Amino acid sequence: MDTVLVSKKKKHNFSAGPAILPASVIQEAAQAALDFNGMGLSILEISHRSKEFVAVMDEAVQSVRDLLHLDDDYAVLFLTGGASSQFYYTAMNLLNEDETACYLNTGTWSTKAIKEAKLFGNIVEVASSKDKNFNYIPKGYAIPEDAKYLHLTSNNTIFGTQVHNLPDTKVPFVCDMSSDIFSRPVDVKRYGIIYAGAQKNLGPAGTTLVIVRKDILGRVKHTIPTMLDYNTHIAKNSAFNTPPVYPIYVCMLTMRWIKEMGGLTAMAKHNESKAALLYNEIDRNPLFVGVAAKEDRSLMNATFVLNNDELNDAFMAACTDAGCVGVKGHRSVGGFRASIYNAMPVESIQVLVNVMKDFEKLKG
Repeated sequence: MDTVLVSKKKKHNFSAGPAILPASVIQEAAQAALDFNGMGLSILEISHRSKEFVAVMDEAVQSVRDLLHLDDDYAVLFLTGGASSQFYYTAMNLLNEDETACYLNTGTWSTKAIKEAKLFGNIVEVASSKDKNFNYIPKGYAIPEDAKYLHLTSNNTIFGTQVHNLPDTKVPFVCDMSSDIFSRPVDVKRYGIIYAGAQKNLGPAGTTLVIVRKDILGRVKHTIPTMLDYNTHIAKNSAFNTPPVYPIYVCMLTMRWIKEMGGLTAMAKHNESKAALLYNEIDRNPLFVGVAAKEDRSLMNATFVLNNDELNDAFMAACTDAGCVGVKGHRSVGGFRASIYNAMPVESIQVLVNVMKDFEKLKG
């Protein structure tokens, strides 16, 4: 069968999600949609219980273990419902009505997680950056020692902030890593649960990666519906019901690519270099101002505005002309947002930087 061709007119994709994927992953995934492993069938139409897909699931799970150095204390799941479903999954599986969980409020997604968790127990908001429209990460807050867990959102796509230093506590973390999973090494031993919607940094929309320490489960007094019980999915290897076959396959390919790139340490250096290129231009160029506090800037989502809002449309037009798409900022922040996930090549960031330099010459 002929090789599937990737468009030569590919845009520079700065979208926050669904987001950019490595070109080689898209190429292989497109081929598999036509004919998977020479089976004469598309991966879209094979059984999730076939040996061919079981091998995909096994490799995907093992790749997560390899990249994060997980031992058998942790289960790896590929579920549905997006990270938003994990807002209640986590609380339902961990929290009794008479117990307390702590939440750090750093933006839209943590606010939604807090709302859902309040259905299951006592929720303490240990700190919030809402006072400055979530443009920084709170620090120095107190964490009750008897808390069941502390919930964090490691990276905030809308506001462009990222947790770079974990608080000093023995309380286990529950963390939404949807937009920075596999972008840097993680000390997994400090986490009870890590969850991540795939569509920002791991694969296409349709599956959610969940990593859970097994010994924290099975301790709640209330009944958990079968489909919402982590132990259900652990027992059935994420196949209690039909899993999202294609998104899991693409996640597997993406993790292969990350390994080929040198793993998480190499990926972190790559991401730091890319972010520095863009942030240096934001700070140098007198037309632009960064939104997030410098010490809390995200390596995944750079947010910035123009000093003169009247130039917004002209800058967006310049970006479009250069093939840069997805640069418009979220309505909560305004301005612009460049999402520069793992798969974003430095060449694309350089194109955006050149647009900013040219715009300065024209309007500065």
